Parts: sequence; C-alpha cells; structure tokens
Amino acid sequence: MKKTKHFMNCIKHIWALRQKHNEMKLHQFFWSYAKRMCEYQQEYCEIKEDYFIRSYTRHIEDLRQKHDEDTAMALFVGGSFEAVGLLEYFILLQNGLDREHTVIDVGCGSGRLAFQLKEYLEGSYIGIDVVPEVLQYTQKRCNRSDWKFYKAPGLTIPEPDNSADFICFFSVFTHLLYEETFKYLEDASRVVKPNGKIIFSFLEFLLPAHWHVFKTYIADARPDKVLFQFISRDAILAWADHLGLSVVDIFDGDKPHIKLNQMVRWDNGSEMIDKGNLGQSVCILTKP
Repeated sequence: MKKTKHFMNCIKHIWALRQKHNEMKLHQFFWSYAKRMCEYQQEYCEIKEDYFIRSYTRHIEDLRQKHDEDTAMALFVGGSFEAVGLLEYFILLQNGLDREHTVIDVGCGSGRLAFQLKEYLEGSYIGIDVVPEVLQYTQKRCNRSDWKFYKAPGLTIPEPDNSADFICFFSVFTHLLYEETFKYLEDASRVVKPNGKIIFSFLEFLLPAHWHVFKTYIADARPDKVLFQFISRDAILAWADHLGLSVVDIFDGDKPHIKLNQMVRWDNGSEMIDKGNLGQSVCILTKP
C-alpha cells in the first residue's frame, strides 16, 4: 500500500515537473526514482532471505526436539531421504553423469543427492543452501574433505564461467518468484560448461497430480508460510530462448521416466522398480 501511494505521488510529481522544468530536471528525477526502486528491491531481497533463514531454522529446531538428528534432517527436506536422493542421482546418471564431472547442487538441503554421490563422484561437488545448519550436517555426513559447501549468496552461483558439468535445482524454483528463477538460470547459464546440463524440478498446473499442492497452499492461512510457485512450460521455453539455452526434455512429474539401477522404496512403503518419478516435473536444459 505504501509503495502504491509512493508510485502515485511520483506520477503527480512528473506532471508537475513537466509544467515547470526542462528535460534535464525531468531526467534527474527519473534517475533518482530508478535508484530508489533498486534500493527497494535490495531491501526486499534482504528481508526475504532473513525471513527464510529464520523460518527454516525454527523448523529445524522444532524437528530436533522431537526426533534424532538424522530423522529431523530427513523430515526437514520432506522425508523419503534415500528415495528422493536415489531418484535425483539416477536422473543425473541418465543424463550422462561421469565420475570425474563437476556437480553444483543449488538448494542441496540436508544432502539427499550429495549422500548418493559421495561414493561415486570423484570430481568436484559444490553444495549451496540458505540454511547454514543443513550445510554443516551434509558436510559432516558426506565426509568428503574435497567437496565445497557454502551459504547461498543471493541469486548467483559464485563459480567460474564454464566450470560445471551439471547444475541442479531440485525443489528450489518451487519456492521462488519468477524473476528470481530467471536470475538463477541466467547465472547457471554462465557457469555451466558447453553441452553441460541444468536440471530443475517444478510444479505445474498442467498436471492434475499437482493440484492438491496448490489447494493445500491457498488453504494455509499462516502468515509465515513458505511460497509454493507453479511454472508453466511456455515460461520455461521463453526463459531458455532468452538465455541461449536448449530444452533437452521436460518430464511429467506423475509419470515414470527415471531409469532405476535398483529398487527405490519410499517412506510410506511404496516401491519403484525399473522406472520411477519424483512427483515434481523435471526439466533438462543444456548450453549449446
């Protein structure tokens, strides 16, 4: 409300300036206004990041009071720690992961993917997350001194150009605004190697199986609830086109498409054999 009022006041001020001053004065005003809008955006990002960290930290503390550390950390990322980790790992293998590759795992959480990679991957692994506690846990559990873990510095990936074979965003864009997702993909397109892969999971209205997530989200009246964002496929195609990326494939989250090297068992007892799926849809991008 305050920003809307501020915008209307700016419009009125523009008309007043046009009546009294030359173009130089008007240019100076626009420059001042644009600078203030950038400051608003920066303040918003800082507030949002602080909110996420406090919200997630509180959630971890609540889980630790009720469960042992491993169970708490598994529940923190939604449960089925081994099942989801295996499926993510098999997605990478299916898309050409080699032992010597470099993998960047944005939103690594408590290490579902990292734990599955620790015996296979001989190359570099970089785990990035907004919550320091889960980074410490993942680093300790994987016990790989050659791997890097650090707190996410905003919407960038502070690694060299053309340095990663795989960049993963599993259950990350489901909690970001569209412009934030685009900024992450923009920096990922810089960091990924030519012919490397950017892989992300997402929710979409196209699938009836995802509709319950949306209904649950809008029914949640808590002011501090975590955002659940849905992405349309036309948005993905447009983002890829503007970033010079190619869409290798998009897989429906409710249909088996992941080739399994072993049976995957979920916490509820259900099993996947031969082929599996994450539940969220999966997009594979590459840089030509």
